[in-house]
Amino acid sequence: MGDSDNESGGHNNNANSEFSPREQDRFLPIANVSRIMKKALPANAKISKDAKETVQECVSEFISFITGEASDKCQREKRKTINGDDLLWAMTTLGFEEYVEPLKIYLQKFREMEGEKSSMGRQGEKDGSGGGSGGAGSAGGGNGAVVNPGGSGGAPAARPR
Repeated sequence: MGDSDNESGGHNNNANSEFSPREQDRFLPIANVSRIMKKALPANAKISKDAKETVQECVSEFISFITGEASDKCQREKRKTINGDDLLWAMTTLGFEEYVEPLKIYLQKFREMEGEKSSMGRQGEKDGSGGGSGGAGSAGGGNGAVVNPGGSGGAPAARPR
């Protein structure tokens, strides 16, 4: 693991030695963070680059914190897939219980929408008794909020419409 492993990154590796993965692999995309921040502000509000980067690092760390706790639970239970219920359990365990009830409602609505999507694609299978691996009796087999703790792909969750 020489110094030339990440030449294209443009970062001084000695200054960022606390980060073993590349920064762009560790953090949510700044454009996504910026878009979320803008939605919470008046249309004419401006956000500094420093503010965006600070929030980017904070939300990425928060996601890692919650996901790590959920992952530990799944490992103890000899499961490989983290689901939404695991994340809610982790949030409660870590002291974020005030967020759990609104997120339970969100997760339920998300799973209902996923169930509607899958039933529209498969008109003949409406009862869902096809034997999914669902954790909490979810319509979508518990996959509505699957998180890949080691991956870098995609957004953490989809928004119900």
